[in-house]
Amino acid sequence: MMVIKRISLLILIGFAGLFAKAQSRFITCREGHFFLNGAPYYYIGANYWYGGLLANDDKARQRIVKELDFLAGHGVTNLRVMAGAEGSGRINGVARVAPALQPAKGIFNTDLLKGLDFLLTEMGRRNMKAVIFLSNNWEWSGGFLQYLNWNGLLPDSVMRRKLNWDEMRDYVSLFYQCKPCREQYEKQVAQIINRVNTITGKRYGNDPAIMSWELANEPRPMRPAAIPSFEQWIGDAAAFIKSLDKNHLVTTGCEGEQGSETMAVFKTIHAVKSIDYCTIHIWPKNWGWFKDTSIAKDLNNVISNTEHYIEAHAAVARQLGKPLVIEEFGLPRDNHSFLPEAATSLRDRYYACIFEKWTSSLRAKDIIGGCNFWAFSGSGRPAAQRFEWQPGDDVLGDPPQEEQGLNSVFDSDRSTWALIESVTAALRKRVSRPLLTTQGRATHPMAERGKLK
Repeated sequence: MMVIKRISLLILIGFAGLFAKAQSRFITCREGHFFLNGAPYYYIGANYWYGGLLANDDKARQRIVKELDFLAGHGVTNLRVMAGAEGSGRINGVARVAPALQPAKGIFNTDLLKGLDFLLTEMGRRNMKAVIFLSNNWEWSGGFLQYLNWNGLLPDSVMRRKLNWDEMRDYVSLFYQCKPCREQYEKQVAQIINRVNTITGKRYGNDPAIMSWELANEPRPMRPAAIPSFEQWIGDAAAFIKSLDKNHLVTTGCEGEQGSETMAVFKTIHAVKSIDYCTIHIWPKNWGWFKDTSIAKDLNNVISNTEHYIEAHAAVARQLGKPLVIEEFGLPRDNHSFLPEAATSLRDRYYACIFEKWTSSLRAKDIIGGCNFWAFSGSGRPAAQRFEWQPGDDVLGDPPQEEQGLNSVFDSDRSTWALIESVTAALRKRVSRPLLTTQGRATHPMAERGKLK
């Protein structure tokens, strides 16, 4: 009997060891830092929101493979992607992302997730991590406006036309008190987290290729009166995700003070126990930090405001003891051009400012754990002689409601990629852990050329 007990104990210890080893493949947080396999995890990433959607087409999958190899070859190890869109047709006067994961209320086109299956599988092969946002404050993928429409709080006629800013704020703020809207949001979340990848056989909730779930892209209360219900929703939604998935991190997808009404609200929603880390987005154009179309005249002001914005939120993150990710930032090309051949000298200076904040955090072992620039457009290109997206055009990192090429980083932007590689090469030296291509070869032949300033 004692022999049997000892054998049983050894088996249990073995399984426990295997379990711990498997668990270590997931990113964790403690004391203001990300960890992977027991080591601190810092990263440079990109927004690639359309990757899972694009990968539903066989020809587009070839583009995905090439673009992932390109990103991995430049040391980009983290991608922020969209889970799926809601609804169809024009919304707020513009075409939305299509096709939809949830084309009609409570009806899911789960075949569409085969594209996300493919993207996650390919990312896993390259040791890349995905941050997946689960809905959207904004109209370009349906998001909260579509849930309100399905529940009678936003008529079709109003949803289709262009809303003014006050109307937009009034309507979106209703989402947080709309019980059926929130319940339908949770149904979509459950569809995604419980999804079993058709290629790997892994449930998304058990897939180490995923770093974290985001409640939505840029959730905002929109009106001060909605702040209490907004804060309540953040806590409830995060706890719901944690009830489905014990492996992955959860965060808000928030812009920071700019999208939270006050810094106190930003602090409150990120203090929630089920929220693992803080996020900020920085948009100099949208926030009026420059007015001259050349951008050059106001660039010093843009950089100064950016540095202040980062440090103000980093101070809050330190108080909370949680990592901070600068997960969206962008700037148009020189002279506000949308053309891929236009120079990016001002954007490169702006990126360098943000990367320096990240590298300083890395050196000091501080709380800024990652940066995801907006947005990677890879080998895609805007249609000739127009900048409004139309069906059949290449999908870019600029959503359909924006000029195509506005904030895109193309694979041909040599100076930008030289900058990115100089930063990621220094990180690779510190961790001594090369990325792999699909063929399993180390991919950084120029790694030794990049040096931090």
